[in-house]
Amino acid sequence: MTGAATGSAGATAASTTSGGGAGWAGAAGGGVFFLKKRLNMGNKYIRIVGGQYRRTPIAVPDVETLRPTPDRVRETLFNWLNHLWGGEFADKQVLDLFAGSGALGFEAASRGVAHVQMVERDRTAASALRTLRDKLKADMIRIHVGDAMQVAERMDASRFDLILLDPPFGQGWLPRLWPILPGILTDHGLVYVEAESAIEAPEGFQILRQDKAGAVHYHLLEFAALRK
Repeated sequence: MTGAATGSAGATAASTTSGGGAGWAGAAGGGVFFLKKRLNMGNKYIRIVGGQYRRTPIAVPDVETLRPTPDRVRETLFNWLNHLWGGEFADKQVLDLFAGSGALGFEAASRGVAHVQMVERDRTAASALRTLRDKLKADMIRIHVGDAMQVAERMDASRFDLILLDPPFGQGWLPRLWPILPGILTDHGLVYVEAESAIEAPEGFQILRQDKAGAVHYHLLEFAALRK
C-alpha cells in the first residue's frame, strides 16, 4: 500500500502502503475484521526468494500499515506463475499497484520479467524502492509515486500480463479497481490479490488458485472476458 488514501466517500483514510507481510495478526471487534501491523517494524528486512536476485535483502521502511508479503507466500505465487506460464517470464509485463516494500515487484524482476511498473504513494517507501532498484541495476523496474486509482485510470495503451494487488485492508479498494482492470490487462492476463477474507471472482474473471497464510487470503485470478 502507499501513503494516505481517499475512500469512495471522500473521507481521508489511513495509510495505503502495503506491498506484501511479516507480522500479520488478525483481530475482530464489533463483528468487523481488521489487521494490525506488528509494532516497531523499523530496521526490518525480508529477502528475495528466487531468481537472479535471490537472497538479496529488502529493507522494510517504518511506514504505517506496511506488511511485506512473506517468503512462503511469494514462493507459492511464483510457483503458480511458473506453472501457468510454462516457465516463460521474459516477455511478461507486470504492474504492482501497491508496491510498499517492493517484495512482490522485485520478486517478479528477479524471475526475469521484461518490465515491472511499481506504484507507491508513500515517498519514504518509494525512496527505498529506488535505492534497491539502483543497487541491483534493475533497469526493467519503473517506480511511480502516486495514487493507485489515479494511475490505473490514466493508463494509456499499456497492457499487463500480471497485476499485483496488495491494497490496504478495510478501505474498499477492490470493488473500485475491478472495473478498471480489464482495460489494462492482456487477454487472459492474471491478477494476484491479497485480502482480509476470501474473495469472489468479479464478472469476467475466474479464480485459478487461492490459499491462506495466517489471517490473509491470497488469490490468483485470470481475466477471461472476450474483447470486442
